[in-house]
Amino acid sequence: MAQVLVVCTGNVCRSPIAEGLLRRAFGAKLGANAPQVASAGTMGWTGSAADPSSVAAAAERGVDISGHRARELEPADIDGSALILGMAIEHAHAVVAEVPEARSRTFTLKELVRLVESLPEVHEAPPERRLSERVAAADRLRAQGFAGNPRDDEIMDPLGMSLEAFRAVATELDGWCSRLAVGLFGRAEAPAASGTSRS
Repeated sequence: MAQVLVVCTGNVCRSPIAEGLLRRAFGAKLGANAPQVASAGTMGWTGSAADPSSVAAAAERGVDISGHRARELEPADIDGSALILGMAIEHAHAVVAEVPEARSRTFTLKELVRLVESLPEVHEAPPERRLSERVAAADRLRAQGFAGNPRDDEIMDPLGMSLEAFRAVATELDGWCSRLAVGLFGRAEAPAASGTSRS
């Protein structure tokens, strides 16, 4: 079960790109200790491949999502995730409508970035605790009336648009995902593995 779940509508455009970018960004911070990332859709086209333009735009940013297959959001996905990220407010609302207890760990991507960037710097909690502690702190800040900008919380849905639109979405997601990784896990990069080989 994924520790971080990215949610959009069809799970063929935005969320697969975000899933790949978050996996890379978290891996750069924590290496093998990085949380697992998955994605799903509120109206997921189960079994469908990622949109070819999503695959192309992600590849241009160094992320391979060619093997992605869409999944529909299930309560078990929500229950098993330490963090749920909607690509738009409607997706966060759909998660909470499905599992009300998940509200404290459900945000839009942009909302959570703004929250964690307003928190004190990351302390030296072990990697396995860092995610849950930062998410809980962000939720407390939100409950205190943190002044975000909910009108700007959406990542545009590029479905049916040109490749240029997908490139713009991938560029935007890359920036927000990188900022989230820093906000959750700090600026330090994971030490390079030594004496290991990949098969």
